Amino acid sequence: MAQHIHTRRANGTWVIRAAGAVIGETQNAIELTEGSYAPVIYFPRTDIAMAFLEPSSKTTHCPHKGDASYYTIAAKSGLIEDAAWSYESPLENVAEIAGHLAFYPDRVTVEQL
Repeated sequence: MAQHIHTRRANGTWVIRAAGAVIGETQNAIELTEGSYAPVIYFPRTDIAMAFLEPSSKTTHCPHKGDASYYTIAAKSGLIEDAAWSYESPLENVAEIAGHLAFYPDRVTVEQL
């Protein structure tokens, strides 16, 4: 594993709110810390209302995690572009985030209850 990336089970219950609506809640989140960046909470796809997420054409590459694909949230108030991302086939050093999505906290609310 890259020395500056660490994952652990995120304790407690975590919620994602988009435009005020709860679109995900889990007790099985993963917290990923990478260098000096703020920790990121990854939600299992099975605990997210995926009907509100549409795949985006945006992709990025991280040399430590792999290729990320992005999702736009279809909220009642409109689209929230590229609000979430997922490493569909992450590199082996972060394999535990496969099947999980993370969300930009400036576009949605990610909170621990």
